Amino acid sequence: MVENIFLSSKSKCGLEQCLAFDMKGRENLGDEVPVLVYRLLEFSLKEELIEMLGKEKQKLIFRRAGRKAGEYFAKRYLEMKQPISKFISQLQQRLQEQKIGVLRIEEIDEASGNIVLTLAEDADCSGLPVLGETVCHYDEGFLAGILSVYSGKNYEVAEVACWATGDRVCRFCAEVHED
Repeated sequence: MVENIFLSSKSKCGLEQCLAFDMKGRENLGDEVPVLVYRLLEFSLKEELIEMLGKEKQKLIFRRAGRKAGEYFAKRYLEMKQPISKFISQLQQRLQEQKIGVLRIEEIDEASGNIVLTLAEDADCSGLPVLGETVCHYDEGFLAGILSVYSGKNYEVAEVACWATGDRVCRFCAEVHED
């Protein structure tokens, strides 16, 4: 392998560093990319991970990456110290602003903290053909990360309905899990 001499001072590019980009780098194209580009990245990664590690490991990796991104998103773009109704309203607004999806809350069990929510126009799957399985594993982690940061509790999120299973929204059950 040829060594790149310009990379002599290698520094880690974590979420914080890589997302603090300078817009001058995309002064003509801006900060948005089409869903096609997002899905090229997502589904090519999924295929490679499944080939290398198997489907269950691929799902786990996507959930864990989504959780990390959700935690970052919550800390960076959401106000944590507000009542749940205002928090959800702000979350809905931010998800739409970033074109991630249209969030709706179907049910909140205040005693347990469990939540049933939907995400419409989801970048991961809206418009896909029926594949017979849920595909939004990254979103499961992303939502779990956001809810965990807000609540201070460990949330796990499972997708129970998906465009890829024939539904027209993705439905998620978010449950508090004791460690």
